[in-house]
Amino acid sequence: MYKILLVEDNEMNRDMLSRRLVRKGYQVVMASDGLQGIEMAKSESPNLILMDMSLPVIDGWDATRELKAAEGTNHIPIIALTAHAMASDRDKAFEAGCDDFDTKPIEWNRLLEKIQSFLT
Repeated sequence: MYKILLVEDNEMNRDMLSRRLVRKGYQVVMASDGLQGIEMAKSESPNLILMDMSLPVIDGWDATRELKAAEGTNHIPIIALTAHAMASDRDKAFEAGCDDFDTKPIEWNRLLEKIQSFLT
């Protein structure tokens, strides 16, 4: 069973995404801010991270940079999730080290395809 770390500060988004992921057979662990996301990525060893970019404590860009710089977590694919849909936001996510990018509101089938492409 693949484990996905969902780093999302909005409780409704966390609940909706985690329920859908569990229904698809994924194990889901969650963090509500960037610092907690970094710590959980190190302790939980997820197969993939869904990273909101607008997070408290440490934002998603800095959390991604830290995870991609660390030997124990640099191999984990990270999909950026953001309401910022400008091309510059996409570029910023890739520059931070994200492996893919998806916009909010989440289009479930598109996101699921991206998740599956990294895990298969």
